Order: sequence, then structure tokens, then C-alpha cells
Amino acid sequence: MPEHVLITGGAGFIGTRVARRLVDAGHTVTVLDSLIAQVHGDDPEVTSPLLRSLDGVADVVRGTVTSADDLRRALTGATLVVHLAAETGTGQSMYEIDRYVEANVGGTAKLLDILANEKHDVRRIVVASSRSIYGEGSYRTEDGRVVHPPHRADAAMAAGDFDVHMPGEGPITVIPTDESAKLHPSSVYGITKQVQESLIMTVAPTIGIEPVALRYQNVYGPGQSLKNPYTGILSIFSTLIRQGKEINIFEDGLESRDFVYIDDVVEATFRAATVADAAGGVFNVGSGVATTVREVVDALFSAFGSEVPTRVSGNYRLGDIRHNVADTTRLRDVLGYEPEVAFRDGVARFVEWVLSEPLEGDSYQRSLDEMASRNLLK
Repeated sequence: MPEHVLITGGAGFIGTRVARRLVDAGHTVTVLDSLIAQVHGDDPEVTSPLLRSLDGVADVVRGTVTSADDLRRALTGATLVVHLAAETGTGQSMYEIDRYVEANVGGTAKLLDILANEKHDVRRIVVASSRSIYGEGSYRTEDGRVVHPPHRADAAMAAGDFDVHMPGEGPITVIPTDESAKLHPSSVYGITKQVQESLIMTVAPTIGIEPVALRYQNVYGPGQSLKNPYTGILSIFSTLIRQGKEINIFEDGLESRDFVYIDDVVEATFRAATVADAAGGVFNVGSGVATTVREVVDALFSAFGSEVPTRVSGNYRLGDIRHNVADTTRLRDVLGYEPEVAFRDGVARFVEWVLSEPLEGDSYQRSLDEMASRNLLK
């Protein structure tokens, strides 16, 4: 049955593609987005290709999830909500705390308050959660037990020890983190995503709405913002390579993430919205493969066909985790989907797109300076 889908934050990198996927499947889409300058530029109708990509695809309501009136306008006729709207960026969240909490927690609370107290047609909410809620994730001890270590200590990292340790244990080895793992985020952003997910998963069933939570890993691909310094290292490093500038590799370069290509994220999100068995489920959305920062740099150099100087600096950011890789078993077993795009193939597609885009200014250094001035970058 065709749905009328509201996508909050739907003019963003993920939301615009989810909108197209839903419309291609016969559904109707409304997008609610604040069109912030950090993502869309100062004049979105002119400066935002993402916004223009929604022409003829979705009705766009310019507004914010922190406004109940904007939410009411956007919810008119909606039968399904894909809740993507959020402030993103681990580092920035550590000093713009009120803004992150207001948008991520407050916006979700306003959405649920309306659905709990006013007439509507919504039957399912899919919320974009995050791998950040796991903190350091899952590790295995020498005798085979699964443990969830505490956050790394500033003093240890200052001494050059970037590894994760479990008090009272010998060496521990990172393993894929499944959805039953302990939730203990290490940043304000992670805390807000945990609360956002918990609000949806707890409140929705009590008001007759099916909740689904998607714990996105590190999403990348064509269309990712190249001017927002908080969107991830692939965009940041690509800009530095194009500018011929040195890449500063934090820690020892062996920290790793689970990079998942945008097309795989879109398909997983579409299935979470439309597959009956998804109701009530929590799903990791990742590739299931860990990639180190050094491997990221090598893949980018290969795709660009050129290199710039690199420096493994030992710098580190408070709130960052060491490793992350998702266990995607539940995604496969319940939603019937396995990510298809290998990292190097995805990077090649990403770089091909990057080279077709204007070269952006270097706002990344400014973001680092902001963190350093607050003693969050060491």
C-alpha cells in the first residue's frame, strides 16, 4: 500500500536519496529540513545541489524539528516517518552542547509529544541512530569472554598509548559489535543519539506506532558535504588532497571505522520503512568491515592517482573512539539485506564525483582550532 512518508532532515545526504528510493517505489514524500548553511550554503535554492535534487520528488517544508508548528505542518497526511533530523559531529558536540541536545533530544521529544496528543495517521517511525552509542564497542578477552571497555583515558593517550584496555584483563581484541552490546557513548553527540533512539523505541509502542532504529556506521559516498568539516575524513582528506596540503593522521593511524556506502544505507533504510518484520527492531547498518585511517589514505591516493605528504602526528580528540565495526547479522536475517559495495570500489565512485565538484575552502582547520582552543584536541 502506498505510504505518505515524512522525512525529517530529508534534504540531507541520506534523506534526499531515501526520498528518491521511496518515490520510485510508489510512495509520496514530504521533507522537513532547516536547510542550515553549514550543509546547504547561505542561499539553499542556489547553493544546495541536495535541495535541488528534490525538485519533482518531494514537497519540501522549510522548518525545524525544534518547532512544534513546523512539525505539525510537515506531518499532515503522513503515515510513516523517517526521522533523520539531527545535529551531527562528535567533536563539535563537545562544546555546542545545548544546540545538540535541543535538536536531537528536544526535536524528537516534540515529534513524539505531537503524536501522543494529537490526531494523526502515522503507523511507523524509523529513527536514524548511530554507532556512536556503543562507545568503544565489543572486545574479546584472552579466555574468550566478550567485554565492553571504558573510554580511553586522556593521560594514556597523551603518553602515546591509544589502545583500548579493560581493567583487570590482559590484551583484548576488537570484535564486531552487535545490537545487544552495552550502550555507553563517549561524546555528547553519542549521548543525544542514545536518548533519541530510546525515546522512539519506548514511547512509540505505547501510542500504537511501530518503532524501528537504524544504527548507522560511517556513511560516505557521492553527495556528501565537502564543506562541512564534521561530515567525516573521506571528505576532509579529499579536499586536502585536491589542495595539495599535508594530511595530519591522528593517533597512530591504526584507529578504524566501519565505512558503509550511501547506496547500501539507502536500501537498508527503505527496507526498515517498508518491511513488515522490521517493526520493533534495532539494526546496525554498516559494511561489517573495519578500515583503518591509514587504509583510508591509501585508498584515496589510489583513487585520485596522486599523493600529498602525510604526517602521523599522535594528535587525538577527546570523545573519539579507537575502533568500530558492526555485526550486520540482524540486518541480513530480518531485512534480507547485505551491503554490496566494497570500500575501495565505493571510494573510487566517491572520488570520481568529488573531482566533478568545485574545490571548497578549508573549514577543517578552523574546526580543529576551535577544538584545540577548548582543550578537546591534544
